[in-house]
Amino acid sequence: MEQKIHQGRNIKRFREMLGIKQEALAYELGEEWNQKKISLLEQKEEVDTPLLEQISQVLHIPVEAFQNFDEEQAVNIISSTFHDSAVANTFKEDSQANFHCTFNPLDKMVELYERMLEQQKEMIEKLEKLIDKK
Repeated sequence: MEQKIHQGRNIKRFREMLGIKQEALAYELGEEWNQKKISLLEQKEEVDTPLLEQISQVLHIPVEAFQNFDEEQAVNIISSTFHDSAVANTFKEDSQANFHCTFNPLDKMVELYERMLEQQKEMIEKLEKLIDKK
């Protein structure tokens, strides 16, 4: 059985990793958004592509991350990574498939984390400017 990617949960995960509150995301998305609406959005399994694109621009995270990120799969890949030529093993019924990664998934996670920290700094600067204006 193929597991469905929960896009709303992915939005929440990335938002939290960036340290961005629901209210701040709502503010960035525009006047018609508020904390409650973000909360409801994060409960949705599927999110409309135009909205995903808008959130992608605000959080500076590729749309594909929201559409394809599977935490369980990522943990399995990382936990089975012991050296640079990482191998991810997946078992389907009686057959075994090996996927040889051309990159170290841990390096990619570190890269993503560093990008997210940079975005958090930018968001904090924006919010500080807003506070100074008031």
